[in-house]
Amino acid sequence: MPAPAGQGIGLIGLSVAAVAALMTFALHKIEEGHVGVYYRGGALLTSTSGPGYHIMVPFITTFRSVQTTLQTDEVKNVPCGTSGGVMIYFDRIEVVNILSASSAYDIVKNYTADYDKTLIYNKIHHELNQFCSVHNLQEVYINLFDQIDENLKTALQNDLNELAPGLYVQAVRVTKPKIPEQIRQNYEAMEAEKTKLLITAERQKVVEKEGETDRKRAIIEAEKVASVARILWEQKIMEKESEKKMAFIEDQTHLGKEKAKADAEYYKAQKQAESFKLLLTPEYLEFKKYEALSANSKIYYGNSIPNMFVDFSSEGLTEKFKDSQEANKKKL
Repeated sequence: MPAPAGQGIGLIGLSVAAVAALMTFALHKIEEGHVGVYYRGGALLTSTSGPGYHIMVPFITTFRSVQTTLQTDEVKNVPCGTSGGVMIYFDRIEVVNILSASSAYDIVKNYTADYDKTLIYNKIHHELNQFCSVHNLQEVYINLFDQIDENLKTALQNDLNELAPGLYVQAVRVTKPKIPEQIRQNYEAMEAEKTKLLITAERQKVVEKEGETDRKRAIIEAEKVASVARILWEQKIMEKESEKKMAFIEDQTHLGKEKAKADAEYYKAQKQAESFKLLLTPEYLEFKKYEALSANSKIYYGNSIPNMFVDFSSEGLTEKFKDSQEANKKKL
């Protein structure tokens, strides 16, 4: 007897619902920057998947999505005992790391999908306690605090290169540790005193700098005054040298003029002497003699002046000079 039509439709609907439910559990999505790893019966399968939608056997196969981009793991409240026996706590340590996609399967196989708990969290606790155990509180809290992050990064990466190649630590950030309140207050008081000391030292440097500036300013002013004085002195020296040169030139000019004048007078006297030599003949001298005598109206001779008196007129002398000239010509 054939089944009723309604029953057939119900079976089909039930089958579709069952298939839809199975597809819901079988279909899964892997996000970008992740790798999918699969387990069947608790065993890790060798196959992996990249980003996108994938199908697996529902209820038998499970998957885990493993991040292969930069991620930050936070390790919180890490206890640490110093070499002096003081217990301190690091509130938060951040480890920035990245997993290579090609190494994801091997690392998950060896350390599970929660590999960071074994390779990073536990390692941070171990390395930090190793560091604190060989340093005192002053070194951990103050002196060497800036080296803790670099030391942790180096120690982590060295171990990862050996235990989990393909997992890389990019950076480690460590917050200031919590220390006992009394010790913290002492450190704060000490820092306050250091701050006061630094302020005093800086103020002293400012005062010294101002003094140095004033000294340099005074030196510059003195050098400027000295430079001006030197320039004025050199100017006066140049003026005196110029005056000396001008006086020398004037002296040379005057000497040349006087020498030329003396040479002219000498030449004139020489020429006059030559002319007198030619002019002063006995006849000319005789003429001048009588000319001079004729200019005088009276001539006195003798030891007793009143005993002799001669008075020649100018006409008489002239006649006598003529007679003398004629007598001389006759002798010649």
